Amino acid sequence: MITIGQLAGYAGVTIKAVRHYHQRGLLAEPPRDSSGYRRYSAQHAIDLVKIKTLAEAGVPLARINELLAADPDRFAAAIAEIDRNLAERAAEILRTRKRIAQLSGGDRLFVSAEVADYLDRLHDLGVSQRTVQMERDLWILVQSVSPEQAVVWIADKRDAIGDPEFCAIYLEYDTAFDWSPDDPRLPALADRTERWMASWYGRSEGKPQSVQDPAIARLVTAPAGVSSPAWDRLTELTREAGGGGPERGG
Repeated sequence: MITIGQLAGYAGVTIKAVRHYHQRGLLAEPPRDSSGYRRYSAQHAIDLVKIKTLAEAGVPLARINELLAADPDRFAAAIAEIDRNLAERAAEILRTRKRIAQLSGGDRLFVSAEVADYLDRLHDLGVSQRTVQMERDLWILVQSVSPEQAVVWIADKRDAIGDPEFCAIYLEYDTAFDWSPDDPRLPALADRTERWMASWYGRSEGKPQSVQDPAIARLVTAPAGVSSPAWDRLTELTREAGGGGPERGG
């Protein structure tokens, strides 16, 4: 007969683990002797080694009693099932790790690779972090609400950013965020925007026509929580200049 400390040592576990197995009903708990101590037998040691082996192999504690009492066929079937469950968990962990690894890319986690590349080009162009953040938030929403159309729209944006005139207008819109709504430069910018859009979207019948299509349309529609009186005024002016301005077709 051996003490709980000796039992734990023989099996290579802690005394705390032995007591936990008692509480879970996995290891029989012997009565106390006249001295008030529990004395364990060789069978307890054998059972504890089996429990430890199964637990370390990944068998849930809730199923260990089932396996200990199973015949060889049932044991093999149960192990196969547990292995499948573990494989599914492992695959999920790998997917989670990939998502976590993507966190190092910051904003790239929330949008497609194409949108992320487009946002990088805006950064390179010199667009403010504020506006790039607003653009990113729009794309998060668009890709969630209308993923198929988002593919079409981002292709158009990536084409447009290769146009020097588009880039110049974008940068001026970015700067105009802090202008007064009475700034005399606004009408000229609105007119320039309308002329660019008429030219760009008039080149091909295949180009998308929607409120979300021109990136300029996004710039003059500030997201919730962001306010620019100058952009609001630009929205009005471009509508007046083009009979609908950046939001025509939608």
